[in-house]
Amino acid sequence: MKRLAAARTHNAKPPITGEQCVRLASDMDIVAARQLARALAEQIGFSAGDATVVATAVSELARNIVDYAPPGEMVVRSIENGNRVGLVLVARDNGPGIKDIARAMRDGFSTSGRLGLGLPGVRRLMDEFEIVSEPGKGTCVTVKKWITRRGR
Repeated sequence: MKRLAAARTHNAKPPITGEQCVRLASDMDIVAARQLARALAEQIGFSAGDATVVATAVSELARNIVDYAPPGEMVVRSIENGNRVGLVLVARDNGPGIKDIARAMRDGFSTSGRLGLGLPGVRRLMDEFEIVSEPGKGTCVTVKKWITRRGR
């Protein structure tokens, strides 16, 4: 039994620490960013459902970069504010930018013809949402998802 327990400990993944960045240029990069965000969400105490919400938001943001403005990057890090812990995701690129942010934030807007969640869906999934875009210079979307620690 001790041997098996030692093997499990040896194969355990080390905790994710600090700020992690994933370069976004391909579908494989989207998967990597999604896996990283989900793992960090679970590590800091998000429920499985909320970790899935975070991973879905990452997928939408990363897909936008890969499809419209590669390469870009997704930065993932944990945050803390009083009795709350959470995640911040920063998706940024140096692409063509978004000409009309208000239009892009409307439900049903798509430049690809797909029916993904898009930016309005990401805004609904996350607790905080900020977008900055300048045509010809790129876009930066910063989102946060919080959980409240119990017993503090």
